[in-house]
Amino acid sequence: MRRSGDNANAAVGTGVVGAGGCNISLGTSGTIFISSDRFGVDPNNALHAFAHADGGWHLMGCMLSAASCNKWWCEEILNTDDYPAEQKPIGTDRLGRNQVYFLPYLMGERSPINDTDARGAFVGMTMDTTRADMVQAVLEGVAFAIRDSFEVAKSLGISIPRSMLCGGGAKSPLWRTILANVLGIPLDLPRTEQGPGYGGALLAMVGCGAFESVQTACHALVKVAGTVELDPALTARYEECYRKFRQLYPALKGWFKQE
Repeated sequence: MRRSGDNANAAVGTGVVGAGGCNISLGTSGTIFISSDRFGVDPNNALHAFAHADGGWHLMGCMLSAASCNKWWCEEILNTDDYPAEQKPIGTDRLGRNQVYFLPYLMGERSPINDTDARGAFVGMTMDTTRADMVQAVLEGVAFAIRDSFEVAKSLGISIPRSMLCGGGAKSPLWRTILANVLGIPLDLPRTEQGPGYGGALLAMVGCGAFESVQTACHALVKVAGTVELDPALTARYEECYRKFRQLYPALKGWFKQE
């Protein structure tokens, strides 16, 4: 009997088969899943490499806290579960201009830093910092951390021109816009939201002989409902923000390890 994990199922459910496909899952954890026709790992083992259901390979980066960071911030700190209301004050004019940064390592971190001692942190607050700034920082911090794994894949010579996007966090138009422009690629939204379950069903169809291959099943049944396009000016602003974000973990790494 062969088994498949949730992220591998989600990749099939969003049609990520064949070289160059990519799916980002913005769920409790955050995952970037890249299909490839060749096996490859980075020197620091920042990404995981496994066989893929399409007969090829895949690279996967998984951060431990993604949408769960927003849940923690809203429910535990702000005492609300009205996520849209917290995001409503954050207009597009504020994006890429926030001075507050958030490290989303609330449970340590897996990909790409593999550091169980890492912790969450807010940096850059002043007396002018608002509630909306903090909410925005959480959304942006998760996006920046996903980009960390994205950059590792690019360093291996893998081209990722666009990606599918699924998971509960993907329901937020604001978060989708942030993530697309932080990564600098368009994000496609699948018509069927239940990626892992849908992928499991597609695999069962192949196993039962309804389709001759996983690729054939995906091409026939996975459809795109919409696309988050880029704003060049916003992408440029986020490029500068990401460079600042990249300085934070190395600066705090030693402090995290203190008992």
